[in-house]
Amino acid sequence: MIAAAHGAFLHHPIPAGAVLTVAKPVDSHDPNPQYNYAYNVQNALTGDSKMQHEIRDGDVVRGSYSLVEPDGSLRVVDYTADPVNGFNAVVRKKPAIVKVAVTAPVTLARPLTVAPHRLLFAYPGSAYAHRTLGLIHH
Repeated sequence: MIAAAHGAFLHHPIPAGAVLTVAKPVDSHDPNPQYNYAYNVQNALTGDSKMQHEIRDGDVVRGSYSLVEPDGSLRVVDYTADPVNGFNAVVRKKPAIVKVAVTAPVTLARPLTVAPHRLLFAYPGSAYAHRTLGLIHH
């Protein structure tokens, strides 16, 4: 029945006595939107460490996030956004508490050789060929 409301082709006729209604969009505008969310990841297995917190009150958003850089330092970003000043961020970097271990590059003493693989199967050719009928057009 929705298809009829939008003018699409119907494969089945509409039953006699059926009432079609068109849904009207609901205006869900909030004049003072608000939210508050946060997350925190501390994964000792992967070394992933990050967090974020954000608050919205009307047209003003305030928040911060942090993450551990590859050198072990902590990057902290505090930000605000509003209609008057736009988006503004202040970035701070805190030194590493624990020194990050850097692994030495691996070098090979001899060139790496790869043995060729055996062909296990082949794709069959086309089962038919195109041919002309030899018709002459006058």
